[in-house]
Amino acid sequence: MSLLELADAHVHYGAIHALKGVSITVDEGRIVTLVGANGAGKSTTLRAISGLQRLSAGAIRFRGRSIAGRPAHEIVKLGISHVPEGRIVFANLTVRENLELGAYLRRDRPGIASDLKRVFRLFPRLEERARQSAGTLSGGEQQMLAIGRALMARPALLLMDEPSLGLAPILVREIFGVIGEIRAEGTTIVLVEQNARMALSLADTGYVLETGAVRLHDRASDLLTNPFVQAAYLGGGTT
Repeated sequence: MSLLELADAHVHYGAIHALKGVSITVDEGRIVTLVGANGAGKSTTLRAISGLQRLSAGAIRFRGRSIAGRPAHEIVKLGISHVPEGRIVFANLTVRENLELGAYLRRDRPGIASDLKRVFRLFPRLEERARQSAGTLSGGEQQMLAIGRALMARPALLLMDEPSLGLAPILVREIFGVIGEIRAEGTTIVLVEQNARMALSLADTGYVLETGAVRLHDRASDLLTNPFVQAAYLGGGTT
């Protein structure tokens, strides 16, 4: 049984038909990436999974259970965390307070302490700045904090929306290295990323979305060499 399934998912924003029958399967322990132009429906797909956007039709199942229509906090409790686009942090709170908020549904204090150490191991700069206000961090550090906060919920499935957006290349490589570590430690990931080449290089499988529908679905390594994907999203050429 797949960890997550979207079946014929539709989303409307008023008269705009944003998702038009999207079907996606995510197996446990894998990284699945969604590739597509702006407005293709990638972020809407993540928002539908995490309960931030209601489906107009279709189904979403997590571990075989329907989660469509559930409120976002219940979906977090079931084991899904969402790192939204834009490095949204609580600017007036400290780094540590932001991380602790990620565990607000949990009551297992030893586990929370262990996960805080894990986040600091993945992102040593966050430990250095633990007492610093989140609003004073650099863009890269805020992205690290947003990822770390999501991990504090101890998710089985992590949704990541444009983690490299606006970051310097050296920080992009660092963030992608950590994404690989997170998967190696057992967390399944659905990744939306503007850098399609890096995303497909890291992922196991990929879906190409166009105007709210799935255009292609294949192993990520095969999508990297697909002529259409190369021309449309990788700037031509071969990997």
